[in-house]
Amino acid sequence: MSDTDAQVPLPDLNAADAPPTDDIGYNEDENAARVAADLEAVFDVPVQVSAVLGRSKMDVGELLKLGPGTVLELDRRVGESIDIYVNNRLVARGEVVLVEDKLGVTMTEIIKAERN
Repeated sequence: MSDTDAQVPLPDLNAADAPPTDDIGYNEDENAARVAADLEAVFDVPVQVSAVLGRSKMDVGELLKLGPGTVLELDRRVGESIDIYVNNRLVARGEVVLVEDKLGVTMTEIIKAERN
């Protein structure tokens, strides 16, 4: 990261000049395009996305005994929501779905992060 990377201007979404959402002439499509254009600088930033079905805790000895066909008991029940992490931060919960022959995740709940 160079010294100039920290100087990318970011929009102030709480600014007084932000368009009010209750104006009669307010156009939601124009605002969405403006926000997308403001965020264009971060569109190519890579992030790690993880969908966690569940967790299990075991000793190394037990881990070494695992083999093909071993059933590993997780801390979740069938039908429970899974956790979706972006860069190791919980951001959403969702459900596992089957799309053609691949597994996917549908987000059902967005987790609002508390700011420090």
